[in-house]
Amino acid sequence: MTVTTDAPWLVALDIDGTTLHEDGTISEAVVRQVRRVAAAGHQIMLATGRSAASTLPVLDRLEITPQFVVCSNGAITLRRDADAPMGYRREWVETFNPSDVLLSIRSHLNNARYAVEDEHGYYRYTEAFPDSTIGLDSEHVPFEELLRHDATRVVVVSPDHDMEDFLQVVEQMGLNQVSYAIGWTAWLDIAPDGVNKATAMERVRAELGIPRSRVMAVGDGRNDIDMLLWAGSEGRGVAMGQSPDDVLEAASELTVSVQDDGLAVVLSSL
Repeated sequence: MTVTTDAPWLVALDIDGTTLHEDGTISEAVVRQVRRVAAAGHQIMLATGRSAASTLPVLDRLEITPQFVVCSNGAITLRRDADAPMGYRREWVETFNPSDVLLSIRSHLNNARYAVEDEHGYYRYTEAFPDSTIGLDSEHVPFEELLRHDATRVVVVSPDHDMEDFLQVVEQMGLNQVSYAIGWTAWLDIAPDGVNKATAMERVRAELGIPRSRVMAVGDGRNDIDMLLWAGSEGRGVAMGQSPDDVLEAASELTVSVQDDGLAVVLSSL
């Protein structure tokens, strides 16, 4: 599919497994296409489950300064502000009380690891997490401390479960009043009810005044499903080639895998 009109598109990119390879590198082909699309006047931005602190350095690597950035699976949206630290301020923040869901999950997952992000981007965690998950502003705390703070995001990892077992456990939990997405492994991302990448991107789209027919989203994870459905309903929802089956089914288009620079391939059509 090749798009040749002059009107700008709003392009939302997932980070891990889409923009970044598994080892954290970004291919030259992807960097070149991202910069070309930005220079052509399109609104190209990141929409990720990462914290703001671990998202903004990726913008620096890409050398783009979009007006908005969606973090924490839609719970935090940043707006460009040259006077703010790192050039962005928190524009929209969604929070919830995580205590009930945390206690429910712990009753099902005895040895899980937990991390809770607050509205300021500060993480409290019970055991070590990957750096790209919690960023630098964080502290190790007892589980009970997690119950005392409103959250934008809760992350749960259960090393004792394989993926199939984990899916069954999550179904048994009957999680209510929250939004959640299951990762590649036994990994659970929990956000305020009704909040996801799609809800945040729709707010960004409306703010920028870009029609729904001119939105594109590219992703590879289950936390991208809502965003791909949103983009694909009138625009382009593109799944990376290595995506799980349920992500592929949600997409309106498919590109090749991240190893084969699938993001560069699809951006070349703009």
